[in-house]
Amino acid sequence: MNNYKSGVYRRFLKRPMDFILSLIAIIILTPLFLIIILLVKFKLGSPVIFKQERPGLNEEIFTMYKFRTMTNEKDENGNLLPNHLRHTRFGNVLRSTSLDELPELLNVIKGDMSLIGPRPLLIDYLPLYNEYQKHRHDVRPGLSGLAQVMGRNAISWEEKFKYDIEYVENITFTVDCRLMIRTITKVFKREDVNNNEKITMDRFRGTVNK
Repeated sequence: MNNYKSGVYRRFLKRPMDFILSLIAIIILTPLFLIIILLVKFKLGSPVIFKQERPGLNEEIFTMYKFRTMTNEKDENGNLLPNHLRHTRFGNVLRSTSLDELPELLNVIKGDMSLIGPRPLLIDYLPLYNEYQKHRHDVRPGLSGLAQVMGRNAISWEEKFKYDIEYVENITFTVDCRLMIRTITKVFKREDVNNNEKITMDRFRGTVNK
């Protein structure tokens, strides 16, 4: 897994490009950010931002930001209701349009994430990866990646990891540009998006042959 460690783009240009493009996007999208913040506050309550710890580059843990898409409704014992009972039409719209992921641009600015890279998964999965799958953490996680444009939740975990590692081994400026364009196209077409949390992809439970 050493062939991808060289390359001017990966070593010197990818991070500055991420920073500049994310900063431009945040500036351009500021009115949209403000509108979503007000709508989330009014329709779903506070806090507006949902925070969750995820593993990033070299498996270092960072806090990922998203707009919240569910209410905080609880049962008589003070426990949060199941996800599907806390969904709202507005939250579904945020997810189906990927607008809930806009705050991740702040993670890119901070250096936690990249615009393109393997999506950051749950911390719980870290002990379950085999040596091959662990290489997805050799780069910063991304807002979108090869696995996302190739099927997102419609493909198996094995396929996801195969695409993740394929990307890690072949990072180039051209590849990133193509994936950005394909991601934008899919977002506008709302392809491979699940509005229903009850039918999202099953949890990763490890690989049989490690």
